[in-house]
Amino acid sequence: MSHSIAIIGASGYTGAELIRLLATHPSFEIKALAANSKAGQSLGAVFPHLRHLDLPDLVTWEEIDFDAIDLCFCALPHKTSQEVISKLPKTVKIVDLSADFRLRDPEDYRKWYGNAHGATEMQEEAVYGLTEFYREAIAEARLVAGTGCNAATGQYILRPLIERDLIDLDEIILDLQCGVSGAGRSLKENLLHAELSEGTNAYAVGGTHRHLGEFDQEFSALAGRPVEIQFTPHLGPFNRGILATAYVRGEAEAVLEALQQAYAEEPFVVVLPMGETPSTHHVRGSNFVHIGVVADRRPGRVIVVAALDNLCKGSSGQALQNANLMLGVDETAGLMLAPCFP
Repeated sequence: MSHSIAIIGASGYTGAELIRLLATHPSFEIKALAANSKAGQSLGAVFPHLRHLDLPDLVTWEEIDFDAIDLCFCALPHKTSQEVISKLPKTVKIVDLSADFRLRDPEDYRKWYGNAHGATEMQEEAVYGLTEFYREAIAEARLVAGTGCNAATGQYILRPLIERDLIDLDEIILDLQCGVSGAGRSLKENLLHAELSEGTNAYAVGGTHRHLGEFDQEFSALAGRPVEIQFTPHLGPFNRGILATAYVRGEAEAVLEALQQAYAEEPFVVVLPMGETPSTHHVRGSNFVHIGVVADRRPGRVIVVAALDNLCKGSSGQALQNANLMLGVDETAGLMLAPCFP
């Protein structure tokens, strides 16, 4: 059975990644591509690397006949996304890649994103899209909110450890490096080649990064009490990938065993042998997550490192994994591409 798919926001990095993955999907067919700023152009004109695909030209989202669409991916900026999604027919399933429906409390959204939420009824309906931990709810959902890429990486490390009460909840430090594509495709001075290459920098230091809202929400719910981690992201001079390093108080063997048990049946999460650490090179262009555990030289302290591709497993690949569940097809369909190396 073939399912008809639309993408709103098809001219951004996550839109292009969705198209790349959907191009070889066995049962999804792209019927409409919307990018209001580039409406009327061919996909090949916007993304020459996809010019070999026979796909419809870009249109405005208002031009799409949603009666003919089974599922829509929405890859728009926050605030814009909720405005568009609230106008879509109730018959269409939606996977949102923005931040608009990740936080369950409207006040949390106001706190982290600076404005009131304009679709609170849909906010209540949305299911958080971290597939491995919300699989059953995602399968039944009409609206799924994709996670932040940084938030996903940190949660793959920390959720099993918090859930099993294996680490000191008041002593969690997460240090993360993200490739420049995580900042989106729009022009920004600090992302110019001369400003970014041959260097790196920390940003949103001291607890201002918006993905902390997701960490607070998810970790506190798991622990049954408030959990606030220290988190510092860094912008790296590479195109795609996230490498996250967590420093926790606990026992290394117990941490490794918990991660192995949590992900033993997961097709996309690989836990490495004790002492090995992952590289972004090893997951580039794929939907895989690699996690490594190392005992610190000081007893009772553990270092856990995770790598994923921010555009794939951190965003578009996760979105497709969720869409597969929502439409009742094999969860891994279209996603078993091997990483691209070197």
